[in-house]
Amino acid sequence: MTRERLTAFTDGVLAVIITIMVLEMKPPHGADLAALSALWPVFLSYALSFVYVAIYWNNHHHFFQLVERVDGAILWANLHLLFWLSLIPFATAWMGENHNAPLPTALYGVSLLMPAIAWPLMQAAIIRSQGPDSPLRRALGADLKGKISPAVYLAGVGLSFVSPLIADLLYLAGALMWLVPDRRVEAALAGEGTGEGAGEGAQP
Repeated sequence: MTRERLTAFTDGVLAVIITIMVLEMKPPHGADLAALSALWPVFLSYALSFVYVAIYWNNHHHFFQLVERVDGAILWANLHLLFWLSLIPFATAWMGENHNAPLPTALYGVSLLMPAIAWPLMQAAIIRSQGPDSPLRRALGADLKGKISPAVYLAGVGLSFVSPLIADLLYLAGALMWLVPDRRVEAALAGEGTGEGAGEGAQP
């Protein structure tokens, strides 16, 4: 399979995930602001999940610029990632409908934790396919954010049963951490284009 076909399939799945999430936002039965304000927990859950899906789409697009060949291991690793991402709409809807409830908040954290685990597995499959001179490995560097994220989500899952609000803040912090522009892949591509080492300046 070509890289373009894999990324097109991934784009389609992520678009469906976002569509399902927004369809879970049912309009209120009333026609006043009080009825609309009752939807705030649902909207906030949707907004946070939208940001996370957008982050994955953005990073997927950037990383696959460094992938020229797609093998079976990469295909399955990508599908493994998409499987966990496809569960985000369910977790989002349940948390939104049961705001501040411990178990839905914990499950939402699990829906963030599992893609965060699947992501480095996909990276590893790409790096194995590319060999010892993997441009993706050089671009990733230490990948500190990738290592910190699962710990943040795992802490949020545990704290959901103590304080769902603190767990929500941890999930928000994880999203904000990834919203900071990450120029590692761009630096690697620029290095390849100028003949410089792709790993230069690639540390996060």
